[in-house]
Order: sequence, then C-alpha cells, then structure tokens
Amino acid sequence: MNALAPNPRLLAINNYFYRRGGAEAVFLDHIAMFEQAGWTVAPFAMQSDQNPPSDWSEYFVSEIEFGHQPGLATKLRHAAQIIYSREAQRNIGALVERFRPHLAHAHNVYHHLSPAIFQTLKSHGVPTVMTAHDLKLACPAYKMLSHGSVCEKCKSGNIAQVLLNRCAKDSVALSGLLLLETAVHRSLGLYRNYLDRIVVPSRFYRAKLIEWGWPEEQLVYVPNFVDPNFVASDPVAEGDYYLFAGRLAPEKGIATLIEAAALTGLRLVVAGGGPDEAMLKKLAADRQAPVEFVGYVSGPQLHGLIGGAKALVLPSEWYENAPVSILEAYGLGRPVIGTDIGGIPELIRAEETGLIARPSDAQHLAETLSRMESVGAGRRAAMGAAGRDWVSVDFSAAAYRERMTSLYGQLVPA
Repeated sequence: MNALAPNPRLLAINNYFYRRGGAEAVFLDHIAMFEQAGWTVAPFAMQSDQNPPSDWSEYFVSEIEFGHQPGLATKLRHAAQIIYSREAQRNIGALVERFRPHLAHAHNVYHHLSPAIFQTLKSHGVPTVMTAHDLKLACPAYKMLSHGSVCEKCKSGNIAQVLLNRCAKDSVALSGLLLLETAVHRSLGLYRNYLDRIVVPSRFYRAKLIEWGWPEEQLVYVPNFVDPNFVASDPVAEGDYYLFAGRLAPEKGIATLIEAAALTGLRLVVAGGGPDEAMLKKLAADRQAPVEFVGYVSGPQLHGLIGGAKALVLPSEWYENAPVSILEAYGLGRPVIGTDIGGIPELIRAEETGLIARPSDAQHLAETLSRMESVGAGRRAAMGAAGRDWVSVDFSAAAYRERMTSLYGQLVPA
C-alpha cells in the first residue's frame, strides 16, 4: 500500500448500521476487519434505535422507513431524499471535515443516503470505492427481475421500461419514482463520474456490468469472504435433511425446490421468513412434500442447521451475486446444490464441492437432489471438505483483506 499516516483512516458507508441483511453483514465485518488491522474507521449511516453505539452517530442522517410515512408531505419529502439527499451531503461533509479519512468505502446507499454523497466526497478529495451488492448500477429495479422473470429490457438505455413494465411491486408510483431517480442519477453521473472503483463480488456481475456499458477499469473483482466462525476444523455428522436458508421471496426459487422435494420424498428444512411464507407452506401441504419450516434463524442455530444438512440448496431463479451462504456451508464442511444462474455456478466446483441444477426446473432439481442423495454420506463429506479447503484459501478473511488493501493502495496518494 502507498505510504499512509501511522494510523490510516477509513470512512465506511451504508444505509443501515446494524445486521439486517447480507450487505450489512459485509459492511460491519469489513469495519471490524480493518479496525483489527490497525485502521481507524468511522461509520456513516442512518439513525436507528437498533444501531450499536458509535462516536460518529451525531453525523448519521434521519431515519427513513418507507411505508410508514404519516402523510403526503412527508412522503414527498422522502421521495426527494431518495433522489438527492441534501441532509446526507451536509452531514457527511461535516464528518469528513472532522475525521479527515484517507479513503471512503460505500456499500448500499440507495434511497436513504443517496449517491449525492459521492459528489461531496469528491469535492473533499476523498478517494471513494463502492461495493455493488446488486445490479442497481444497471437496472433501476436492482435485480434485472420483472414479474418473476429475468429482465434486461433496460439494457439499451431505455430506462422507461421500468415504468412501462411496472417492475417495482407492480406499482406505477414506485416504478415511476425509480425511473425518475435513475434518470437524475445518470444525468449527474453520480456513480460513473464520482466513484473511483466499484468492487464486484462475483465475476458474473463484473461481466454483466461491462456488458451494460460500464468501463472495465472501474470494476474490480474482490470476492466475499467467509467468517472464520463458519470454518469448522471438525464438522459435525450430517443429519437427514437438505437445507434452504434465506429470504422466502419469489426469485429465490423455493417453490421449485418444494416441488422437487415432493418428487423425491427427500426431507427439506426451510429456514427464513419473507413475503412468500404462507404461500410456500400451503404449497408444501398441497403437494404433501416433506418440508419443515423453522422460521428465521441466525448465529449458532444457523451454524447447527447448515452443519447438520446433507447439503445446502440454493434454487435461485434470478441473477444472484455471490451468496455468502455458499461459503458458510463450505466452511462448515457441507456440499452445495445451486442453480446455474448469476454468480452461483462460479462458487461451485461441479462434482467436487457440489452439484449444479437448471433454474426454474423442478424435475431437474429433483434429479440433482437424488444424485446428491445417491452418492452417500462419505462422498458428501468429501465434497464438503473440498469446499472447506477452497474457502480457507481463496475466500478467507485474510485473502479479502489483502485484496482490499491492495485496491486501497492504488487509490490513496503516496
């Protein structure tokens, strides 16, 4: 890394400052990692009662939770903040004046902080990196997903498709807001002109963004890492079930997985909550599928569920980025079954660490489950061990820190 002060300073940015989802986990683990490496890190986020204490919380922006606005005036004010937050600009400017960071690293800033902050950081001469946890940089609706199907209609630059197709919850109002937001951000070049580098955790996302017109030199592949707590030196014996762990949403392919479980008779445990929960429970009952729903789990309970599974199953039907759950399964010595879509297949060495199935195909997924079942416990354990060896080298916390530090060193002036 280029020469820095004895105590380098990193400004870490994300909408939320508590563990809410995958992006927040990466954000918070990133902070802890660099603090342990001797950096001083200041967070910038949104105020919330769920935030842990921080010496920098006085600079956090006002909390916004969409869907809870009491009146039209408040809704309109929040809509303006979504597009361009003056409050976030003021607050991050004040924080920078006090903290004097050598570099800033942003994660999710959409809607709550807004990319307006990147102009402020640039005006203060702060090199800025952002991790792309989704496809928002290309797709106004984040996922390249419309009404349950993969959609790339905006690829030509005709972002009006997001409104014409009502891509946001089938809502004209929400889709129109995303259209306006994207038009403003692109006209001002808030991402393209003010970010020094964009970190992409999957090769698939990097290729997809380049395909949609992003310059190669701005995109840097840095894969996610597995928490050392998920790396087991002595994996537990497998149980009698396959596991899905994640949000119960349409694009996750859980309905297809339940159909596959019904076809095979193999026991499936579903861990998580979400909008499709009631529908999925009804589907399992209607198909008489051997499925157990255990609700949202985390921490040691999640470790135990993954460690005891015959395999973790990711039946996704959209462009997943780089699911950390795959790395966690490997770390706990379990193989993975994943669909051939997005960044999933690059995290599975077929027949060595897991198996790959066709997305949205219950019959093929059933055949893949049956094949995993037929290889026996010993072979499944060997697959899990190969996965653990892989993540211990290529997806370790040390490897991530080295890659990120190298990137930072390219941006911070000597």
